[in-house]
Amino acid sequence: MIVLNRINYHYRQQSMQFDLSIAKGERVAIIGPSGAGKSTLLNLIAGFIMPTSGQIILNGLDVTHLPPNKRAVAMLFQTNNLFTHLTVYQNMGLGIAPSLRLSASEKSSLFDIADKVGLTDYLQRYPHQLSGGQRQRVALARCLLQKRPVLLLDEPFSSLDPLLRLDMLSLVEDICRTYSLTLLMVTHHLEEAQRITPRTLVIQQGEIIADNQTDLLINDLSHLYTSTF
Repeated sequence: MIVLNRINYHYRQQSMQFDLSIAKGERVAIIGPSGAGKSTLLNLIAGFIMPTSGQIILNGLDVTHLPPNKRAVAMLFQTNNLFTHLTVYQNMGLGIAPSLRLSASEKSSLFDIADKVGLTDYLQRYPHQLSGGQRQRVALARCLLQKRPVLLLDEPFSSLDPLLRLDMLSLVEDICRTYSLTLLMVTHHLEEAQRITPRTLVIQQGEIIADNQTDLLINDLSHLYTSTF
């Protein structure tokens, strides 16, 4: 599903190297200190930045030089990037068509996703009328409506309180199972990795220094990694 073959990326004075393989349907967390290269790894996969060398393969297709809209990837960022002048329905609809001209079947898909993420009663509201958790649900729903098999999460729930964060994680886990999505999630919270991702990568100074089952890795983390998450 996701293969990074000898990827090199240079940013300022830092050189990053990634070799990685993730199977279809896997859920994988990425942990590491700020500036280690966690978000850079997601951005390389999504196509927002291009590697200096190496190969990125998604679904068996070489996408190394393809733009983001040509890749089988949806990405959810720390900020929800909602348009404040559009309703929840319209913000979600952008995941299907920028023109917001939706067919009957597309509208049906939108209503179905809205139901799954608990937004049915909020479709005509605007972002400022929603809580932080509800806004992130809208952003997540928009990602799902793109119908791409890989979901990348770059700490999208970090600003939420612990209970809301756990609620959103449970929702993501359920959605990944329902739609057979492959998940790659950046987090600073080890409990998030333990909750929904059986596999975890540790990144330090632009390299993957550990890759193992989450529970085993966290138990041994003090021997692998001494910096603060």
